Amino acid sequence: MRSDTFLILFIVFIAIMTLWPLLLRRFQIPGVIALLIAGMLIGPNCLDLVRMLADTFSFLGGKTDVVVQNFDSLISSFGSLGLVFLMALAGMEADFKLINSARKPVAALSILTFLLPAVAGYYVYSYFRPDDFPGKLLYASLFASHSVGIVFPVIRELKLTKTRFGASVLISTVITDIASIILLAVSVQMKRQSLGVAAANGNRTLSLFDYVDPAMFGNWFTPLFLIIVLAYLAVSVYAVYKLGKFLLRLFKPGEDMLITILLLVILGTVLFGEFLGVNLVVGAFIAGLALSRLVKEHRGSNGPLMERFESIGYGLLIPFLFISIGMQTDFRAFGDAGNWLIILFTVIGLVGSKVFSGWLAMRVSGFSGTQGLCAGLMTVPQLSATLAAAAIGKDLGMIDNNFFNAIIILSIVTTLPVPTLVRFIIARTKMKFTEETEEAYPVPDEKLQDELL
Repeated sequence: MRSDTFLILFIVFIAIMTLWPLLLRRFQIPGVIALLIAGMLIGPNCLDLVRMLADTFSFLGGKTDVVVQNFDSLISSFGSLGLVFLMALAGMEADFKLINSARKPVAALSILTFLLPAVAGYYVYSYFRPDDFPGKLLYASLFASHSVGIVFPVIRELKLTKTRFGASVLISTVITDIASIILLAVSVQMKRQSLGVAAANGNRTLSLFDYVDPAMFGNWFTPLFLIIVLAYLAVSVYAVYKLGKFLLRLFKPGEDMLITILLLVILGTVLFGEFLGVNLVVGAFIAGLALSRLVKEHRGSNGPLMERFESIGYGLLIPFLFISIGMQTDFRAFGDAGNWLIILFTVIGLVGSKVFSGWLAMRVSGFSGTQGLCAGLMTVPQLSATLAAAAIGKDLGMIDNNFFNAIIILSIVTTLPVPTLVRFIIARTKMKFTEETEEAYPVPDEKLQDELL
């Protein structure tokens, strides 16, 4: 690809990622959804913008097909890095100190809003693909996941961060997301094992399991792999935290090299997970979780370290992730009547199971029915983690275009109206949250800060 053609294509994409969300913000559409819609419109199944521009500037040199292939590979690579950043930042947002303020509702929400939606997702997929067990588990993990990126802004805007209600919803969202990505890791590895020795197809990955005969595990593969995942989580959290703490002592607060070194730690954790067959989504989330406390409390001459991570992720790489996901949407699949049935079952199954499980969990924890309804609605939006998992499933052939498109539609119809509906219910019913807790956002440990800085 000629550098001039590359530069023009890159500028066009940067302009779209900058201007399109600003335009749709006037209609209260979140930036992530705006990028998703942009990807759908400019993708190969709609306007096919890359090919159109490649043809237009073909006089600069380079065959159109080669230009399109190379630039698509670039977008995909940036999207993969964006996925790593997204899940790492999601882990960094976690704060398990909140659990001390609301143990019973946290436990009830975490268990019920994971189990009931997971069962619903399993049976929705089973209705259409009864013989695809890994696909059922993947769909169960998609249904079980929440969206911290939607829940936290709503709770903060409504000034619920220091209430028992807000702490319960937020920390249970994090716990449920961890459980859902573990289920995702199991389903992905089971799919790889069901394909047999991957070398026959030339589809080997870094996973050690791709180089052994799956028959040697017999019926013990699933429990064995689950043990490996749990061990990986425990070891990674401990090792990354200790290593991060050492690095923050070693480098001066203002050194830019610190960001590069911590990125290397995150990517190393992801790579180690890939060797064990653990998907990069899990590895990145766990690395971010381990670094969460250190990164939030570390302040240098260039500002908080967390803000610098966010500027790299949300400012450049993560937009490429959602653009690339949107570009994979195949509009031709919407012409199939069976696809609309999949969409209907997916949306009804997820919304119904999420709202009911959230309402039930809050009711058994002593909250009112209206508060339970709001908690259930807050767990409904499916955004970052769900779209990322769906993209992984599609890439591995675990779900086809019909189910992938259903997840795209699900993300749009659950993310746009639900936060507004929650605000409306709270305002209309004049809901009061009187159970304040001073432990929701505790002051950072001064001793730890002194050690780090």
